[in-house]
Amino acid sequence: MKKLITLGHSPDADDAFMFYGISKGIVSSERFRFEHIIQDIQSLNLLAIDGKIDTTAVSAHAYTKIHKTYRVMDCGASMGDGYGPILVSKKEFASEEGLKIAVPGKLTSAFLLLQLYCDDATFVEYDFDQVVPAIINSKVDAGLIIHEGQITYKDLGLKMLLDLPKLWAQDCNYPIPLGLNVISRSLDLDIQIEISNMIKQSIVYSLSNIEEALDYAMEFGRGVSRDVAREFVLMYVNQDTVDFTSRGVHGLRFFYEKAFKKKLISENIELDLIST
Repeated sequence: MKKLITLGHSPDADDAFMFYGISKGIVSSERFRFEHIIQDIQSLNLLAIDGKIDTTAVSAHAYTKIHKTYRVMDCGASMGDGYGPILVSKKEFASEEGLKIAVPGKLTSAFLLLQLYCDDATFVEYDFDQVVPAIINSKVDAGLIIHEGQITYKDLGLKMLLDLPKLWAQDCNYPIPLGLNVISRSLDLDIQIEISNMIKQSIVYSLSNIEEALDYAMEFGRGVSRDVAREFVLMYVNQDTVDFTSRGVHGLRFFYEKAFKKKLISENIELDLIST
C-alpha cells in the first residue's frame, strides 16, 4: 500500500499551476500518494507550525517559526522580481505613519516585508480576500495587497501608497522571497528528496505546457480574466521557481538578516535546503 503524504498549497492560480502535474497524476510515485490540502497561506502556515502537514507551501516569514521541523526545497518558491506586495489606499496620504492598515495575516511574508519599511502604523489582520473590501468600505486607511490585486488594484480606484518592491530593489539585487515549499524533517531523507523532485517535475511540466496547466489554474483564479491569470501565474512561476538556489536563496538570506537586525524575527535563520 502506498504511503499517504499530505501536500498543502493555496487556492491560488500560481500554486494550482505548479501542482498541476501532481494533481492530475502526470507526475506520480510508486511509493506514495498525495492528499491535497488546499487552504489559504495563513492556514497552511498554522498547519505547519502545528506539525500537521507533511509538505506544503508556506510564507517565507512563517518558515522562521518552523525551520527546526521542516526543510526548504530547492524548488517551488514564489519570488517577486521587481513586483510583489504593495500598500494601497482610496485616497492620498502624506505617509503611511499612524495609519490603520489591513494585512493578510501577520505570518505572511508580505507583512514582514511591510514592517521592514513601515513600522509606525496599526496593523489589523484580515483574510486576504477581505483586504480590498476593508479599504473600499473605509474600515481601514490602507491595505497590503497580495495575489491578483497587485495587477487589478487600479481598476478598483485604489492608489499605491507604498511601492514595497521598489524599496526592496534599492536594498537588494535579488528577488523578494515570498513563498517557499517545505517538507517535514520527520520523513526519511530519501522520501524528502523524491517528493521535492516530483514537485520540481510538476513545475517544469507546467512551464512546458502553459496553456494546458493554465486551464486548470483558471479554476482557482477567483473570477479574473485568463489574461490576468496568465500574467499573475507567470510572475510567480518561472525559472526561480524551478531552481531556488541560483538567486532566490540569496534574497531569502538577505530578508532574514534585515528582519533580524530590525528585531522583527528572533533569530537569523540558517537554511538547510533539500537539493534535487
